[in-house]
Amino acid sequence: RRRREEGEEDGALFSPPPVSSAAAPLRIVILGGGPAGLSAAIYAARAGLSPVVVAPAFGGQLQGKGVDVENFPGVLEATGPGLVARMRRQAAAFNATMVSGAAVRVDVSRSPFTITLDEAEAPLYARALVVATGADSRWLGVPGEHEYRGRGVSSCATCDGYLYRGKDVVVVGGGDSAAEEALLLARTSRSVTMIVRRGALRASRALATRVLE
Repeated sequence: RRRREEGEEDGALFSPPPVSSAAAPLRIVILGGGPAGLSAAIYAARAGLSPVVVAPAFGGQLQGKGVDVENFPGVLEATGPGLVARMRRQAAAFNATMVSGAAVRVDVSRSPFTITLDEAEAPLYARALVVATGADSRWLGVPGEHEYRGRGVSSCATCDGYLYRGKDVVVVGGGDSAAEEALLLARTSRSVTMIVRRGALRASRALATRVLE
């Protein structure tokens, strides 16, 4: 019930895109609604810049993290969506505007910058633009992968590795990111098996050497 009420309250924070023009641009637009984007929004709002945050209401990596967030300093017993909801409320308390949407085109060739949104009739014009869109995991696209996210399937060893302590785990990939995840998991897991293409690691020599040792 608590999470449902948080979600309902969080949804009420979003507003339609504000009216702007080349002659009367917004002072700052922030693309991205994760910790980086919302931190920028809080600082900009406290500075009186009236920031506009553009991000899908359903969020990104942290919003999709259904298990508890245990590695964020000062935060105990919070899920990804719950943590993002707190950040949104904090930014909104300082008069940041939240707009649910995604930028499909950005023109920074001239000032003010022009940001075209996916479901808005008119673009946004801004004097300053902060891009905080984060990173996206590369999933395999295999059956069951989506259904078991947070229940045995993860894209972040730093976030979820502790859940698999003492267990046999598999890391798919042979690049730097996969090698780093494997080394981290090796500290607490019973065994780590890496599945790579071409039978060789593509990670840097230093990382590959550590993995193979």
